Amino acid sequence: MKQEAETVGGAPATLWDRTRQLASREILETALRLFTEQGYDETTIAQIAREAGVSQRTLFRYFGTKEDLLGGNQDRFGQVLTDTISELPAEVGVWEALRTGAAAVLALHDSREQALERFRLLHNTASLRAGWLEKQLRFQEDLLPLVEARMDAATGGVGAKARAVMKARAVIATALACLDAASMAWVDNDGRGDIMDLYDECLAAVRG
Repeated sequence: MKQEAETVGGAPATLWDRTRQLASREILETALRLFTEQGYDETTIAQIAREAGVSQRTLFRYFGTKEDLLGGNQDRFGQVLTDTISELPAEVGVWEALRTGAAAVLALHDSREQALERFRLLHNTASLRAGWLEKQLRFQEDLLPLVEARMDAATGGVGAKARAVMKARAVIATALACLDAASMAWVDNDGRGDIMDLYDECLAAVRG
């Protein structure tokens, strides 16, 4: 886990940028505290804004949806995943590439403690869980051409392309399922250990 760097576009952040970063972080921390204390579905945007000391209009300038308040725009996670994998050298194998992408996504969390609370809410709130699984399906489609390109080329014949796509889908689904299982185990273990070590254990079990 890492703190957000105080730079914008690679340049040192201005006072205005830093003010926005601090305000954003305070809103996120307030939202996470309320979600943890009283439940995600039971917490309203109005309550978060009031306790963070901002208007609802200001809050929505920082965060587009209530889901974003769980810990950042989840669409950004998908973008980081695809960007990380696409930037890896061609010789990096598909499993290693997916693992590197998963680690990059986990590194977006501000701290270990906040990551634990976010995963706990995600896995224990039905509405959040459903939304996250839906986003994962979109992530899989975005990853498909990147993963297919890293896998062995089909030998040809009838249906070769369809089989190649099928295999790529299976690999992506397996990697995401292992990340899901690892984060669940990490939450059940109260954040002890490392999620990526648990991910490796899950993947080893699946791959035999």
